[in-house]
Amino acid sequence: MLENIQAYCTLFFTSFLASTIVPLGSEVMVTYLITKDYNGGAVVIIATLGNCLGACTTYLLGWYGREKYIEKYLRINPNKLEKSERLFKKYGSPVLLLSWFPVVGDGLVAIGGVLKLNFLIFSIYVFIGKFVRYLFVAYLAGITFGN
Repeated sequence: MLENIQAYCTLFFTSFLASTIVPLGSEVMVTYLITKDYNGGAVVIIATLGNCLGACTTYLLGWYGREKYIEKYLRINPNKLEKSERLFKKYGSPVLLLSWFPVVGDGLVAIGGVLKLNFLIFSIYVFIGKFVRYLFVAYLAGITFGN
């Protein structure tokens, strides 16, 4: 039982950090837990919540200052931020469904904060995008490794 709690806590923090300043991928941890017969639903929800809260951290840093926090502390490339801002202007809030995407995801959530997007709208789109991503990763892990 304690081993399960530790594994789920590790997953949460790995997923959280993967969505902030740490260049880390949480998919490996999700795949590992799925292959070790952990509860797939719990794995998906915990990874999603951790990753969403990490994205909220980046959003808040964007809210409080693009240059001061985003470019200085998160070291998100200004070109990535500009690309993300163009995507926002072209597609609106639904572009946050792509917040899990490796190339522009961090920039998208940061720009959501910079643009002071409604936090509820931000949270809903980010949650849906990240949930679908982890559901897909868990599904692929189950198929690939026979679980």
